[in-house]
Amino acid sequence: MSVRRLAEDTVQPASFAFSKENAAWAEATINKYPKGREQSAIIPLLMRAQEQDGWVTRAAIESIADMLGMAYIRALEVATFYTQFQLKPVGSRAHVQVCGTTPCMLRGAEDLIKVCKKKIAAEPFTLNASGTLSWEEVECQGACVNAPMVMIFKDAYEDLTAERLEEIIDGFDAGKGAEIEPGPQIDRIYSAPEGGLTTLQLVEAPQKTKAPVRASKAKAEQAVSVPPSNAAKPETAADVTNPALKTPATAKKAAAKNAKAEGETVDKSKPAKKPR
Repeated sequence: MSVRRLAEDTVQPASFAFSKENAAWAEATINKYPKGREQSAIIPLLMRAQEQDGWVTRAAIESIADMLGMAYIRALEVATFYTQFQLKPVGSRAHVQVCGTTPCMLRGAEDLIKVCKKKIAAEPFTLNASGTLSWEEVECQGACVNAPMVMIFKDAYEDLTAERLEEIIDGFDAGKGAEIEPGPQIDRIYSAPEGGLTTLQLVEAPQKTKAPVRASKAKAEQAVSVPPSNAAKPETAADVTNPALKTPATAKKAAAKNAKAEGETVDKSKPAKKPR
C-alpha cells in the first residue's frame, strides 16, 4: 500500500469548524454510539468534513479528534489509511476517480486515463489551471458489469467511451455537472442488457380458437364400449373375468360344490373343529 501523507503546510488552513447544520448533524451522529464508544464516529465525521471543504485538512482531523476525545495520532491513522479521504486539495467542481481494476482496464480504462491527462492534468492529484478539476486512478468501484466507469464525488458514470468522458468533464468544468445524468451512458437501465430487457417480458395472450364441434351422443356412446368403472379391466375368455359366473360370496352352495369336486372340502377360512 502506498504511503499517504497530509498536504504541505502551505495549503493547510489555520483552523476548521463545522457549519451550523453540520455541527448539529455531527452531534446527533456521536449520540448514536454507546457511552465510551463515541470514537467510533470518526469515519462519518471525517467524511462530513470532506464533503464540506472538499478535502480532509489537518485542522479538520485535529478538531474532530478533540470532539471525540481521541489522541491526534489515532485520528491521523484513520484518515491516512482509507483512500476515500482526500488529503490534498481536489477540484472544486469535479474530482474524477477512474477505475483501473481488471474489468474496467479490459474495457477501455486506459483511454479514460488518457482523457483525464489531456483535459485535466498530466499527473493524478494535480489541479487544473483554474482549480476546478482533478483526477486519480482508483481500485474497483463495484460496477464491473458496466465497465469502464468513473466516480465523480458520490455518483458513478458507467459504460463510458473516451468521447463521452470528455463531454462529462467539459460539463462539470462549465458548472453544469448537475445536468449530467449519472449511471449507464448507453441505452440500458442499471445493469440490464443494452437495448432493454430480453427476459421476463409481457407475452401477448394467445388468440382464442373455436372449439371443435362435439360428436353426437350416439357416436360418443358407441366409442365407449366398456363402462368407465370397468375401463381398466381386461376382457378375456377366462372364467375369472366372466361377470355372469357366480362367486363364493354370492353363491355359497355352488362354491362348496366346486370346492368338493376339486378336493378342497374344508373351508380353510374357518378354524378346524376339534374331534370329540
